[in-house]
Amino acid sequence: MMEWIKDHRHFQQVQEKHRESLILVFYANFSSAAKRALVELEQFSKENREIPVYIIDVERVKGVHKQFGVKNVPMVLALEKEKITRRIEGVESAQFYARILSGAHPSWHRKREKTTFHRVVVYSGPGCPACGTAKAYLRRQGVRFRDIDVSSDQQAAQKLVQRSSQMAVPQIDIDGHLVVGFDQAKIDRLLSN
Repeated sequence: MMEWIKDHRHFQQVQEKHRESLILVFYANFSSAAKRALVELEQFSKENREIPVYIIDVERVKGVHKQFGVKNVPMVLALEKEKITRRIEGVESAQFYARILSGAHPSWHRKREKTTFHRVVVYSGPGCPACGTAKAYLRRQGVRFRDIDVSSDQQAAQKLVQRSSQMAVPQIDIDGHLVVGFDQAKIDRLLSN
């Protein structure tokens, strides 16, 4: 469930209704990053309807952001019993928001703990030893992944360069986060979340 905060009175009603747990998204129309984050958060909200998500446009509902120490948009706050338990600044993927925010409140966590999985895509190329090492490592860890050969998929290669500003392979997308090269420590960290 995702809803826009209309004014200060509406915000007070929302706080009273969701004293136990609540997700607040601080947004501004002038921010392209906030617009991108909103798309991902809408996807997150569709897949997690039990989590109350409210958007505060800092230009329309003035001053609320100061109550929470928000200086930049986009900013996502998870509140539990009116205290901030999670703070996410910047743009993340819908999968990232789901992983972080579904555990913000115990009742949400219980509903999602059976479906813990990672979306992993390995972008590789022929004759790339590091690509083979990365894929072998993921297989040994029991991680299912999709392999995209960028030498035969120009569209995927272009999108990848736009995202990472790198032409190197392998690049591994784990739940929306890119790992350039075979960085085992970073891969392990992303898979442990």
